[in-house]
Amino acid sequence: MISGAILVGVVLMNLLIIGAFAVLERRRTVVEERLGQITQAGQLVSTPIDEDQRRQSTNLSTALNRAIAGRGFADRIQRELARADLKLNVAEYLALHILLAFAFFAAGWLIGGRSIFMGLLAGIGALFVPRMYLGYQQRKRLRNFDNQLGDMLNLVVNGLRAGYSPMQALESVGRELPPPISVEFHRVVQEIQLGLPQEAALANLTRRVPSADLDFVVTAMNVQREVGGNLAEILDNISYTIRERVRIKGEIATLTAQGQITAWVISLLPIGLGLFLWIINRSYMNSIFGPPIVFGLPICGIAMVVTALIMIATGFAIVQKIVDIEV
Repeated sequence: MISGAILVGVVLMNLLIIGAFAVLERRRTVVEERLGQITQAGQLVSTPIDEDQRRQSTNLSTALNRAIAGRGFADRIQRELARADLKLNVAEYLALHILLAFAFFAAGWLIGGRSIFMGLLAGIGALFVPRMYLGYQQRKRLRNFDNQLGDMLNLVVNGLRAGYSPMQALESVGRELPPPISVEFHRVVQEIQLGLPQEAALANLTRRVPSADLDFVVTAMNVQREVGGNLAEILDNISYTIRERVRIKGEIATLTAQGQITAWVISLLPIGLGLFLWIINRSYMNSIFGPPIVFGLPICGIAMVVTALIMIATGFAIVQKIVDIEV
């Protein structure tokens, strides 16, 4: 019985992972396709957009997007998705929560011996998975962007000293450097070529990439555009500051790595041990969920599990706060 339930759960998880990758690896959005019509020199490509690419979203997804358009939470989710560079709209992101909740509920119900409580626990936990993945992608992309910002400034400074205009220097960033910084600055150049003012295009960049170092660069470029000055010298000084900050962040990450790993191990150990005991000795773990029973639910057992999870999360947050040193 247990082996069959585990097999079904594994199959469901594999199908879920395949579906998630299929959604995340979707083709580019229509907006990016339209921006992609512009070549490096600003010329328009004569090849029209394939009509099939205009119908990437389903009718249900389109209707849901229209229903929640303009709402505060929808704008916030769309901004978070853009910062993580995930090719999803708000409706698909919300649908992913529901899909994961149902899949994890089914897996928890089967693996937990057809226990509604285990299914609900797994389903509620699944609601946090998309948010955790979104935050991970944002942190990863922002870290890569900050690490490339020093090289980007060196390239821009060398281009300005060689006689390039600021626009030509930004175009060279989109051609020469790897993602994500090349993608973002290539998008800035495309927006300017479409008629957007430089200040607005750079403001859009700072909204997509919430980097303190990038704010220095954008502010310097905007001020120089208004009052003049030697932009190459200003960016060179900022580049030195950013390189030193990246170096110090690397040293701090090395020194605090043990504390971060300790937080993960201590937090996941009781959860993993509890799940392991639930699988191999269910009668022993069922003693936790004994009387009193209120409305068909073991109140004491649920209270103990919830309290334990809250204490684990609190301890993990405290350790992460201790090792998170601002530079």
